Amino acid sequence: MPPAARWMLIPMLLGSATPAFAASEPSTRLVECSTGDCLLVTGRRDDRHAPVSINGHKVAVKGALRWQTRLPVETFRAWSAPNARTVTVSVDGREAEARLPVGMFVRPEELTMLVIRPK
Repeated sequence: MPPAARWMLIPMLLGSATPAFAASEPSTRLVECSTGDCLLVTGRRDDRHAPVSINGHKVAVKGALRWQTRLPVETFRAWSAPNARTVTVSVDGREAEARLPVGMFVRPEELTMLVIRPK
């Protein structure tokens, strides 16, 4: 294989590996549910029967390999340290950290103003 062709393969190989790694990381966002506000936690797992835990608490999930769970915000606050910025998600014993939405632990009556600026 010519050297130029090898250099052209490197970005393709790196690019194909990155999405698989990024997809395995859990993510969070705030959503509405029947009990009020909920934290939606999503992720991936290799085995559909692998247990999922949030901050050390086993949770029921929907989905097989791509799973999701909704936790009422009050329940999640009880499971977390005050002013936490991340959540620990464990899938089949492997832990990963996911960032929490901005202002997750601020109570509405305590929030005077929230300013978000692009970088």
